[in-house]
Amino acid sequence: MPKKARELSATEVRRLTHSVSKDGKPYNALHPVGGVSGLLLQVTPTGAKSWIYRTTIAGKRRNIGLGAFPDVTLAQARDKAREARDKINSGIDPIEERQAARRALVAARLSTVTFADAMNDYISMKAKEFRNPRQRQQWENSLTTYAIPHLGNVPVREIELPHIKAVLDPIWETKTETANRVRARIENILGWCAVHSYRSNENPAKWQGYLDEVYPSPEKIKKKAHYSALPVEAIPAFMTGLKKRTGTAARALEFLLLTASRTNEVIGDKRIGKPGVTWQEIDFGKKVWTVPADRMKSGKVHKVPLTDAAVELLKGMKPGKPDDLVFSGPKGDIPSNNFLTALLKRMEQPVTAHGFRSTFKDWAREHTAYADEVSELALAHINSDATRAAYARSELIEKRRLLMTEWQQYCYHGKTGKKSEKVVAIGGSKA
Repeated sequence: MPKKARELSATEVRRLTHSVSKDGKPYNALHPVGGVSGLLLQVTPTGAKSWIYRTTIAGKRRNIGLGAFPDVTLAQARDKAREARDKINSGIDPIEERQAARRALVAARLSTVTFADAMNDYISMKAKEFRNPRQRQQWENSLTTYAIPHLGNVPVREIELPHIKAVLDPIWETKTETANRVRARIENILGWCAVHSYRSNENPAKWQGYLDEVYPSPEKIKKKAHYSALPVEAIPAFMTGLKKRTGTAARALEFLLLTASRTNEVIGDKRIGKPGVTWQEIDFGKKVWTVPADRMKSGKVHKVPLTDAAVELLKGMKPGKPDDLVFSGPKGDIPSNNFLTALLKRMEQPVTAHGFRSTFKDWAREHTAYADEVSELALAHINSDATRAAYARSELIEKRRLLMTEWQQYCYHGKTGKKSEKVVAIGGSKA
């Protein structure tokens, strides 16, 4: 047992300081304060003070922390040391007792984590990986709408198949794509919960070997949803009507048609504050529009060859500073997301702006002999080895320029140029 030290007063304890070596380096000091054998006050070079009860448990020397001074007074520290001593004499290890209490507290907390708690924590973690802020909103909206009413207040350790069925049964066959997306998100969240020891039983939201025995395959029952597209043969008449309309929306839609671009590439996305095409992206000399990577679905810079009509359209717009929007809203800001949709409704066209990309693809396949990779690159689709190889070489700018010139001709006059009478191959000479 440690030898008995002189009992210090509270005033003497306050005056205790850290130690200094012979070469002047400060280090922690352990001062016996008396009253209970083994009770020490540790003082660090920063001035922090804490109580330690040094004793022997089962033949092994142990240090038991009793708290910081002055939060724990000298008198309280002596009482805690005596209590620890008495437990040891009774065969109880105070350190193990404290650890067990801590484990019980953690277990109690883990057992009460609800699906709503886990969902919020998981999405906050996962959001760091999302390229588009809208992804977080989509996760939150779908789960809040379909999962939270059934699972929100349920501890994740208790979630089983009946809970999942309560979420999916009403929507599996009527909103199959949404239902499968919600299922996958619940599966991810419950899997994350298992990693964090919030639950230990099987994941009831997994598909393979579990829910595939409960529901028909989503691939076999979901309704294929495509963006409404205008038939190829209707494009010339549509463009004639569009040319007669004034206003920024009409010109933005015309530009979108001539470049076969996506809506957010042209007018941006007001919901997340992402701008559309700006003047600094247009190179009038080379007749090229360079779309930044952060506005492309592929996450890569995309160069768009501009036809004469597209260049003239841009020159007809009100010029601005390099970072000004070419197609802006009433206040010079990003247009609303229904900017082009509202125009199409006024024109009584039951189609979407995005659908014109499908129309362009149909035209390229049916009315030209260009290699498929040329139109795929025009649409910024990087989805095959051949396409990726083409991008690596030259992006086929000049072949795409020929294609888009013929598309321009068709849009305004309903004719495709003679150049398409022979195949334009990826590696061949210019047609």
